[in-house]
Amino acid sequence: MTGAVDELLARLQRENGVLVRVESTQGSAPREAGTWMAVWGDGLTATIGGGQLEFQATDEARVWLAGGPAIEGVRRYPLGPSLGQCCGGVVFLSYRRISASNAKALQTELLAHLEPVALFGGGHVGAALARLLSTLPFTVRWIDSRDGVFPDALPAQIETEHSEPVQQAVAQLAPGSRVLIMSFSHAEDLDIVIACLKRLRDRDDLPYVGLIGSKTKWATFRHRLEARGFTAAEMDRVTCPIGVPGITGKEPEVIAVAVAAQLLQSLPSA
Repeated sequence: MTGAVDELLARLQRENGVLVRVESTQGSAPREAGTWMAVWGDGLTATIGGGQLEFQATDEARVWLAGGPAIEGVRRYPLGPSLGQCCGGVVFLSYRRISASNAKALQTELLAHLEPVALFGGGHVGAALARLLSTLPFTVRWIDSRDGVFPDALPAQIETEHSEPVQQAVAQLAPGSRVLIMSFSHAEDLDIVIACLKRLRDRDDLPYVGLIGSKTKWATFRHRLEARGFTAAEMDRVTCPIGVPGITGKEPEVIAVAVAAQLLQSLPSA
């Protein structure tokens, strides 16, 4: 498992680069503020999109890397008049030299702008989801009550946690976390759902709570949750089954694609 941040950190150990970042936009633009790419002497990590915009930014960064005039700071790029792009908006790009000494600070900075996901369950579907989410604009807190279920090497975007009892981790989740529940046990799943509903009742700061399973499983859970005093409106905050409709395959990777797409739909519009 590797992501763009991991690629950047690994390459910084061998060479210096230039971090190019979208600081802001006006009108129609290829990518949103916060998007970045790292420019190296003979390659790129990630992308700011935009075809000619990226080509020009890459060229300017490489001139600087090769000893040319410094371009540190923010530059304005009108996409239509100066670059011939049909977007027609304006993009403001910042340029910054980076080296191995910046690695730790860069990791913190780049991950801070991603959306947090709490993934409960280290099984096959959980592993497929973790791999996929590490390539998308999410950080993942991957939680299980069992020891030894996580891979040894993971991307910077994924942090693992052993929690026993597993639902105890819900109280410490970052505000705004999207929660995916797919533990090895229906009993654990129910305990996690209950913890999430209690947190929603107290703080209302989990924008998405998804439970893997069938309509039959959710009907059973709703009956048990109702017996514990949760209202219909509260239970409606849980998505089950999870995943965008119309994708019917049950392979872990197929489920992961459907669920990741649903998470992307839950993000605020740019």
